[in-house]
Amino acid sequence: MKNTRLLSKLILIGAFAFAVLAQAQTATMEVWKSPTCGCCNEWISYMKNNGFEVKVHETGNAKQHQLFGIKDDYVSCHTAVVDGYVIEGHVPAEDVKRLLAEKPDAIGLSAPGMPVGSPGMDGPAYQGRKDAYDVLLLKKNGESEVFSSHNQE
Repeated sequence: MKNTRLLSKLILIGAFAFAVLAQAQTATMEVWKSPTCGCCNEWISYMKNNGFEVKVHETGNAKQHQLFGIKDDYVSCHTAVVDGYVIEGHVPAEDVKRLLAEKPDAIGLSAPGMPVGSPGMDGPAYQGRKDAYDVLLLKKNGESEVFSSHNQE
């Protein structure tokens, strides 16, 4: 009887974990970008390939920086919103999924600038170059902290 209860609990826990993971992998994000930015299109394709549904606005993202309180130090070429969090720039999918799983009290994530080797900035034009970069957790008080480091030598 104890084994049956334990097995039932483990199945329930596993089903819950699967549901949470599935939700994170099918999250819908909205992206604001310039209509002429190729690296933004590459990042969007990458996010779709990593389980996200993406709605694109070809209007640029300057208004979103103001609307979401993204400081100039943290901006990039595109801005996304998923599950209430801002994703600024070429943030890897695994970082977005971790953010959605952990749900910190924050604005979101940023990969400031356009780090070469990051998703969308890794095409043939870069000849395999991969610069190290940090993804920052943007806090509501205007500060940030390193969320993850990508040392891509």
